[in-house]
Amino acid sequence: MRSSAANAELALLLEVAGTPKPGNVDRQRDLADLRFEHFLAGAVGAREGLALAADGAAVGPAFERTVAGMATQKGDNTQFGALLLLVPLVRAAREDLSQPVAEAVVRETTVGDAAAFYRAFDHVDVGVADPPADMDDLDVRRGSDAVSAVERHGLTLFEIMERSVPGDDVAREWVQGFDRSFAAARRLAEADGPVTDRTATIFLSLLAERPDTLVATRHDEATAREVTDRAEELVADDALETDQAAVEAFADDLVERGINPGTTADITAAGLFIALEHEAITV
Repeated sequence: MRSSAANAELALLLEVAGTPKPGNVDRQRDLADLRFEHFLAGAVGAREGLALAADGAAVGPAFERTVAGMATQKGDNTQFGALLLLVPLVRAAREDLSQPVAEAVVRETTVGDAAAFYRAFDHVDVGVADPPADMDDLDVRRGSDAVSAVERHGLTLFEIMERSVPGDDVAREWVQGFDRSFAAARRLAEADGPVTDRTATIFLSLLAERPDTLVATRHDEATAREVTDRAEELVADDALETDQAAVEAFADDLVERGINPGTTADITAAGLFIALEHEAITV
């Protein structure tokens, strides 16, 4: 039986192996500066931090360790958002991987966890939106330089996540009990075929439901909505079954345009972990 840390690592590997996942790195597509092997190495590098979470370490330090390990590959940021979801879920799995327990884990985070979260930004460049004018001193892009402000404001990591909604759907998962992550796990269990094929199916269904916040941050809201509308058309037409070429073309188009729905991939990875822990899928 795999440990929770091993299942989290496997979830990262399965997520990147699923294809096609429009706009994202998969086993058939690389981005300009990020390649498939970078994601494989990032998943392996994160293992030590995931093991800390599985052993009961505080969420913030465990997360910083996962990011530091992930960043040892040469592609910079590969799975920052996915790890921000996985670490509290792995921590929750010590007791019971349910939504109430996962929600309790994140709500119990401390100022020290928030400080470690900020230090994680020292290891990689992460695409985030500009903070509100009254939160310049809490800009996560300042990394460890902002820790004194975090401590001065007395903000826990959960409170930092609350302030990041609605512009960041990873933060939204923290605040809303990992709703979409658990829903993705249920869909993975109900889908047919190899797990990597199911991964691509669930990724597209998630993208069709809600504009990707990373796309909105790096491009604009209109682009994010356009991508979701196109995904919705493919899902409505059951293109995964009847016109796989249309999904492949969509995937190629987004890569060529540099449009990367990375937040949707993060939630897919979280769903894979939950499904693996619940033995709803087997590998």
